[in-house]
Amino acid sequence: MLYVVIIFLWVSLLLYLVMGGADFGAGIIELFTSTQNKSRTRRIMYNAIGPIWEANHMWLIIAIVILFVGFPTIYATMSTYLHIPLTVMLLGIIARGTALTFRNYDAVHDNMQKLYNKIFVYSSFITPLFLGIIAGSAVSGRIDLQANNFADAYLYSWFNWFSVAIGFFTASLCGFLAAIYLIGETHDDTERRSFIRKARIMNVAAVLSGAVVFIASTKENIPLVQWVFGNFIGIAAVSLATISLILLWYLISRGKRYIIRVLAGFQMTMILFTTTYRHYPRIVILKNGGYLSLIDHRGADKTIYALGMALLVGSVFILPALFYLIWSFRKKDGTADALQH
Repeated sequence: MLYVVIIFLWVSLLLYLVMGGADFGAGIIELFTSTQNKSRTRRIMYNAIGPIWEANHMWLIIAIVILFVGFPTIYATMSTYLHIPLTVMLLGIIARGTALTFRNYDAVHDNMQKLYNKIFVYSSFITPLFLGIIAGSAVSGRIDLQANNFADAYLYSWFNWFSVAIGFFTASLCGFLAAIYLIGETHDDTERRSFIRKARIMNVAAVLSGAVVFIASTKENIPLVQWVFGNFIGIAAVSLATISLILLWYLISRGKRYIIRVLAGFQMTMILFTTTYRHYPRIVILKNGGYLSLIDHRGADKTIYALGMALLVGSVFILPALFYLIWSFRKKDGTADALQH
């Protein structure tokens, strides 16, 4: 049952990266859109993510609950030593959701809409930035359980070149996912070309920030190169991700919107798999060679069994409901388009 729980944890993180990432990325796309095109981009973006934007956070909640219940030592360590980036990320989620709601449903449209727009786009960037910082900090080996001052314990545990580079890499990936997703949400050729151009820009940003991640890891003596390229599985995953990226750009111009979404999601899967496979089951790497393991630092066996059963039974109800939610809004949009014509 332990491995069932671990699989749910990994899949929850993946789905939050893919679905929530595209959600945050829509705000990032809007942030870097010219003023004259913002309203058009905003309209397309809201039609795409509006119906399910809040449902995407379900995956993050599941991951947090799994850590809290099944791996309390890991949860306590991360929430203590990484409480600053965690707080910023959670505030970003709250601010973003609030701004999205008020800017679309506020009864009075006035200058406050400009404030809502700014809060939305900047929190859309800040949230995945700090999500990546948290992920990078967990494996950076900078968390010092023996720290005796505030800076060493709660600042330098995450404020380092490697973690920050991971943050920008994550934000770039979110922008790329959103652009790929939004390509299929418009039937206007001009708008489609605009999103393709944005996807290329975000792709370049992801490649450049990814290169910075490797440079920072080398500078800070983090064996990222060995984790990724030191085994056959890592090399195979990177190769598959590269091939899928080439195929994605080949199919974009041919209007294969569903296939390119699958390929983009596959790339995110390979990235997460590559970065987690080598040091599994060590989920948190501590300073001076220590680590926290999903195997060694799990909760009581009865707790793990109950948690695993709850996840299995819950998924029977949650997943069909989620798919129905997406389907129902898609059907509604299709009906509205038909009525307009």
